[in-house]
Formats: sequence, C-alpha cells, structure tokens
Amino acid sequence: MTSLLGPGAPALAFDVGGTDLKSALVTADGELVGVRRTPTPVLAEHTERAVLETITQLGAELRQQHPTVVPEAVGLIAPGVVDDERGVGLFAENLNWRDVPFRELTEQAFGLPSSFTHDVRAAGEAEYRLGPASKYRNALVVTIGTGIAAAIFIDGKPYGGEGYAGELGHSVIAPGGEPCACGGRGCLEAIASAAAITRRYNRLTSAPVPGAREVLERARAGDADAEAIWITALDALGLGLSHATALLAPEVIVLGGGLAQAGDALFDPVRERLYSHLTFHRRPELMHASIGQNAGLVGAALRARAVLEAQ
Repeated sequence: MTSLLGPGAPALAFDVGGTDLKSALVTADGELVGVRRTPTPVLAEHTERAVLETITQLGAELRQQHPTVVPEAVGLIAPGVVDDERGVGLFAENLNWRDVPFRELTEQAFGLPSSFTHDVRAAGEAEYRLGPASKYRNALVVTIGTGIAAAIFIDGKPYGGEGYAGELGHSVIAPGGEPCACGGRGCLEAIASAAAITRRYNRLTSAPVPGAREVLERARAGDADAEAIWITALDALGLGLSHATALLAPEVIVLGGGLAQAGDALFDPVRERLYSHLTFHRRPELMHASIGQNAGLVGAALRARAVLEAQ
C-alpha cells in the first residue's frame, strides 16, 4: 500500500488499539510495507510490558523481512490519556496502565529516536494534513471504535491540552446511565462506541453478535432490540457532537473508525440529530475519514519523521 506520506526518513510505525495492534515499516518513498494486525496483549496490570515486548519483536521481524529499509525513527501511538510533549501514557482504562514513559522505553528498546502520542491525535493529524479536511482551519477528527475520541485543530494547529483534550467519549450524555470503563456512568463511549453497541445488544439477546455491524444489520431486518440500541447510539452521538460544536465551532467534523463504515446509516441520522440541537451555531460539515484503516500508522510515521526533523 502506498501512503500519502511522500518521501522522507524510513521509520517503524506501531498503532496500539484496544483490540488490535498494527505494525508497519515505512520506506523512504512513504510506502507502508509489511502491514500486520495482531491482537493487543492486554494484561490485568501493566499491559505496557507486554506491548513493548510485542512491538520489539514485530520491529525485528519487519527489519528482517525488509533488510533494504533501514528505519531511522520509531512512531508509537496508543489510546487513553497521553502527554505528547513528555511522551508519557498517563492513563488507559482499557489497557490497564498509568504514567508509563513510552517514548523513553521505546527509544531504549530500539536504539532509535522515537515519538509517542495519542492514537486518535495521530490518525487525526494524518487525516487533517493529508485529506480533504486540510482546507479548513478549525476541525474535529472523531474516531468511533472501541472508544470515542477526537483530534482537535484550532486555527490549523493541533490542540492536545497536555493529553486531556479530545476525550469526547468521556463526556456524560446520560447521567447515571451505562457504566463506563473510566469509572463514570452515562459517558458517550459507554453508549455509542462500536464496542458499547455490541455489548449492550448482546446483553439483551440470546443470539450474541461479534460486532456493531451485525447489530445494524439486525436493526435493518426488524430486530426491535437492535433498532433501539442503534437509535440510542445515534441520539448520543448527535448530542455529544453538538456539545463539541457549541464549544469549539469547527468548520468540519470528520468521522472515522470502525463505526463510520456504516456510511449513510450513521452519517445521515447523526447529521440530522446534530443540527437539530444547534440554533445560532455554525453548522459543521460532516465528512467521512479518507485516509483509511491505516490512518493511525500514517500518523505514527508522520510523528516519527517530525522527531528527526526537530533534531
């Protein structure tokens, strides 16, 4: 697969997700080679140890498989609360770690300059810099997958809030409602993420499904429980995005992640609900993410190259 990266330093890129871990080697031409998806090794405590072991092994295999590509930097991204400036994973409720100096540990593991940043901010940067959203000054790039989070761009610059900005999934939509992995109740993520839709539906049925796609399929087929779960998720997304719109006035909101693959079944009703909550506010364009399923790897490579440029 050829990315939109263009020429630059070769790098290793790793995208740690709540379910899967993606890895790739980026060539000097900007091509992603050896793209691989493996299960994220989640432990009851200190998942970071298993993650570091896994990426070290994957990196060694990539270099062995592509001996002519010599990486000069490493880009690692992960979910949770991430302090990009210090390269520290402050907290990840789904992966059981706190205050992990990932950038330092990655540099020690590979002996290469490394970057560590939030997965959605990295994917969002790839989307914002390299996709059609680049024509806007103020944008939100929202990923709806295992969790929900947003990359924020104000006047063309990313805003991270020392790692705490963009946690849209942990804004409370239904006080006292569904329990969330963060310890709260009624968070957007606990109602409308792909994982939550699946979990909430399977709690009601004797015929469980593997993912949100199947919940939507059953809703379309007339399953009342599936339809109720899907509508509740759409309502929550529309309300959550309206709060972000009222606060930040984005010109565009880009939706990506697994749930965005639902296409018009997601975009049309969410747009309708979002606009119904707005009065004098600027109405943002709702846009489908364009970079694709490897946006995180592209973003990780962008950040890895930026480390070398800064040096």
